[in-house]
Amino acid sequence: MQLDSIDRQLLNLIQKQIPVSSRPYADIGAELGLTEAEVISRIERLKKSHIIRRMGGFFDSRKMGYAGTLCAMRVPEARIEEVAGIINGYYQVTHNYIRDYEYNMWFTVLAPTPEQRNRIIEEIKNRTGIGDLMSLPAKRLFKISVKFDVSEVGHANRE
Repeated sequence: MQLDSIDRQLLNLIQKQIPVSSRPYADIGAELGLTEAEVISRIERLKKSHIIRRMGGFFDSRKMGYAGTLCAMRVPEARIEEVAGIINGYYQVTHNYIRDYEYNMWFTVLAPTPEQRNRIIEEIKNRTGIGDLMSLPAKRLFKISVKFDVSEVGHANRE
């Protein structure tokens, strides 16, 4: 899919902040010279094309009392799709990706309590039949915010 200049401006805007108002898409449209319906249509098209993967807020889960961990699992190559489907079925899994490493599937689990987090990890082991899973909870948090400047292809800004 080709992005036009309005798509690029829209993507840059919604990465920074969605207005807190009763009609945020109308506000965005006013800034871009579009109608509210045009903004919604463009966002839907960008979602369907998988350019926009997720829209939503970011919260400090630890301050909210949640317990998270990064997991690394050794998954046979022939089972990657199957195992990813099982893991991705948990709404508590926030990221899941493949790495070129002995432990090749890495994902994060975020739950309201450590007990719930641990139960989910055990369920994943049982449902996949793969016990070779490391849970790597963070000792220190290093968080960066990445916003992709799509004005031109290939730029990312870290904050």
